[in-house]
Amino acid sequence: MDVVGEARDGEEAVVLARELEPDLEIMDVKMPKLDGIDAARKILDERPIPIVMLTAYGQDELVSRAVEAGVFGYLVKPFRESDLLPAIHTARARHEELAALREEAESLAEALAARKAIERAKGLLMEKEGLSEADAFARLRKASQVSGRPLKVVAEAVVATFGEQ
Repeated sequence: MDVVGEARDGEEAVVLARELEPDLEIMDVKMPKLDGIDAARKILDERPIPIVMLTAYGQDELVSRAVEAGVFGYLVKPFRESDLLPAIHTARARHEELAALREEAESLAEALAARKAIERAKGLLMEKEGLSEADAFARLRKASQVSGRPLKVVAEAVVATFGEQ
């Protein structure tokens, strides 16, 4: 691992994270100007990365704030290098899992939106054109194939056309 930057305070940590785009951040909870937890929150708002917090304080309130901010690891001083490396690897793994879940959720949301548009378009074609559900879907599919546009786009056009009448 390479250290790409060191911050003297929380505000500088946010700036360096923005400029250097590290793969991972290790920050102390107690930092001047802006504490590490608030700095982590700002960093994560801009760009989700795994963050491990280090602190001399194991207070539940600090741990809760760190978890709410979205950090992936929390180590209480004193610790050994052999403690830090597993925390880093765990934080990276959890971050990758979360990123995969976010991507899957976005994909499912897009699929649901497409399905809703297609169902609405089929309903409008059935109502306005007197088609069966199968025929309405076949018409949408054919229009998609002929135009080279995704079925969702064709369905949205049908909804825009017939839905406003």
